[in-house]
Amino acid sequence: MKKLFGTLSVQKKLAITAVLLGILSLFAGNPYETASATVNNKELSMIVEKQVDHVSVDELAGWIIQGKADYRLIDLNDEKQFGEYHIPTAENVSITDLTNTDLLRNEKIVLYSEGGIHSAQAWMLLKTRDYKAVYMLSGGLDEWKESILFPALKEGYSRQDSLDFEKKKQISYYFGGVPHSGTKETGLKTNISLPKIEMPAGNIPVKTTKKKKKEGC
Repeated sequence: MKKLFGTLSVQKKLAITAVLLGILSLFAGNPYETASATVNNKELSMIVEKQVDHVSVDELAGWIIQGKADYRLIDLNDEKQFGEYHIPTAENVSITDLTNTDLLRNEKIVLYSEGGIHSAQAWMLLKTRDYKAVYMLSGGLDEWKESILFPALKEGYSRQDSLDFEKKKQISYYFGGVPHSGTKETGLKTNISLPKIEMPAGNIPVKTTKKKKKEGC
């Protein structure tokens, strides 16, 4: 089921999620304590169509490297998965606890899970509770591992591909990953260990500007 869901488009994921939440509300009363929740179908359709509800893994990596602190990154996996590996700066929150946290309705919230189904559920849940800036990480943790930790330069690459890969290599090293060049995609994940969970050392050769914390505030 999880594998099948991962192959569906975002539109189908959200549609299935909405149906499931509706069915659950009929048989379980109010599973997420959202009795007064409403959904603006026109707004949701526009968001899904234009995919403005997504943050790419490259964008997120850039935010972390730059030291941005204007968002909350929420890992929806279970505690065991979170302990094994999670994206730097992430907080571990289960779906059932999502609306009982200190998340604010006007702050930027980025959700991710392993395969995507949990982030779609959580996105729908928060949108129905009127959270204004909720996003899903495109591809979830799987895409983060493939594109950020273990990027690959596929055979038959162009000069531009090679130049782009050089940038990806530096980002991969920054997060403790292992880039691959001249390796077939089918063998990329064989015997590859995930990096230790810690904030990167900051050795990437790019200009970054970290905002200074305001004193006395």
